[in-house]
Amino acid sequence: MKVHHQFEQLDFDPKDPSPWLALYLDTSLPLGSDVKSALLDNASSRSRQFLLPLIRPLAKATIMAQQCLKVLIPNRFTSSAILHRTIYWGLQYFVRPEGNYLILRHFHIGSELLQFVAANIPGVEIPLLPLRPRNLEGLIDNVFLQHDLNIFNFVIRLNKELKQKGIEIERQANLNFDMITSGPFEINREGLPNNALNFLDVETAIEIYTPLYQLFLTYSDFWRASNSLQLDETLAIYCSRLVGDLSYVGLVNNKHPLVPLSTLQAGYRLMLHGLAAESLHATLVKLKAKQAAAEA
Repeated sequence: MKVHHQFEQLDFDPKDPSPWLALYLDTSLPLGSDVKSALLDNASSRSRQFLLPLIRPLAKATIMAQQCLKVLIPNRFTSSAILHRTIYWGLQYFVRPEGNYLILRHFHIGSELLQFVAANIPGVEIPLLPLRPRNLEGLIDNVFLQHDLNIFNFVIRLNKELKQKGIEIERQANLNFDMITSGPFEINREGLPNNALNFLDVETAIEIYTPLYQLFLTYSDFWRASNSLQLDETLAIYCSRLVGDLSYVGLVNNKHPLVPLSTLQAGYRLMLHGLAAESLHATLVKLKAKQAAAEA
């Protein structure tokens, strides 16, 4: 597997500067070098350069065709088990190891962000179902669908309690960062498949999987999966109010959940969703270290 210093080793020519080196060295987002490297490994891949422009319009056309089909037979051919098995098979045999690493990280990060909000609002008790897959096999058990259910269930349960108990989300002087992982997640990164056919970047893979989501999920499940992405802004606001700094919200691109976007944009927005989650988590990691240093 490529080490995360690969982009640092790129030559710098002022007459022909590498965009990948510039993005790797840039510190405008609080991302770690391993995450940046994984994102840039996918962004600079040949599959993203040559396959994605072909796959994306085909995927959108398929979604539109299946949308019409779902009107006639809304809940036929649905199977979350088949969907997850199919996704697992595709990830195992065709997706780049760095792409699979980003996917596995995302579930750990999503779980920790929800835990952070729940733990730092005094007076609320929110049942949670953390998702922490260590390898690709850990994704088979309905993890993708459960990830979407977790965020909507969290928003509903949290706001019911806030309303019933008359609680506001406010800045907390001493935040609980116990659930925020500062070091590597418990992911078997070295065990991720890295064979000749593992060439697909994560964004192209997402575009391929989105029509499969629509095919094998009910209309309600697919709509929820697509529009859960716009809750990036909602979760960012919750965290920002607890921290006492709303500036992070400006980094979120999946916004305005009260005005849902078309499901045709789900593939690209899922990449933005991953970046927003990584950025928010990295911010909390830095705040955790800062608070620990102040208390030492």
